[in-house]
Amino acid sequence: MRGSFFGGAGSVILMLAFITISWKPIDRKVVKNNIVTDSNTIHYTSARTLYETAELAASGLSFVVFEKALTGYFNLKNTGRLSENKSILSIADFDKNSTSKRLWIVDLEQKKLVLNTWVAHGERSGADKATFFSNTSESLKSSMGFFITGESYYGKHGLSLRLDGMDEGFNSNARKRSIVLHGADYVSQATINALGRLGRSQGCPAVPQELAGTVVRTLEEGTVLFIHVSDQNYTSRYLVQDADPVLASK
Repeated sequence: MRGSFFGGAGSVILMLAFITISWKPIDRKVVKNNIVTDSNTIHYTSARTLYETAELAASGLSFVVFEKALTGYFNLKNTGRLSENKSILSIADFDKNSTSKRLWIVDLEQKKLVLNTWVAHGERSGADKATFFSNTSESLKSSMGFFITGESYYGKHGLSLRLDGMDEGFNSNARKRSIVLHGADYVSQATINALGRLGRSQGCPAVPQELAGTVVRTLEEGTVLFIHVSDQNYTSRYLVQDADPVLASK
């Protein structure tokens, strides 16, 4: 757990509204990986404030990855598809090895890190590190990009969470592929000790079994999950800060 968001609920609402309304950069100077990194932009400053107050660097989350995820969060928020009652952004950084706690759940309203834990990737995505990704059924590979969480349900892995992929061609078949967030015994320190890595899923982001209930209940029904991969071929319209207003009508 980390510190509180701003000074009070009124300041929180005002700040989030200000960020969303003032989305277009003031002075675009440097563009890298589809996002603006100019420190004079409102978005950069707001993202940096969130990042530092939640002490995300201390938990190992890169600011570049966080800023990408936050950009997508606000663009998805503008579509009207996200929950009005939660401001949860989850980030899985699959550039990191599976032995790293590479899943972060951040409460943007409270401006705090809720949880940092392990998350497994698909068995055909790689051994300790995920290097292969797919949007195809039966591939047993993970998918990259932005997801919106759907409904929870009880399945063969216990309490699980359905995911809807938002990036056409990269994860848009997630629901059809039954790519869900679930708990698994092979996501544990014991497995790392035995294998030198986490166990692997059939393409799903799997979390420690003992944390599955907390993770599912925190993320369910309209929050954002961003699975980050440094892939030159990956593109997403949700990574454009001054995104076309048509997104809000989709």
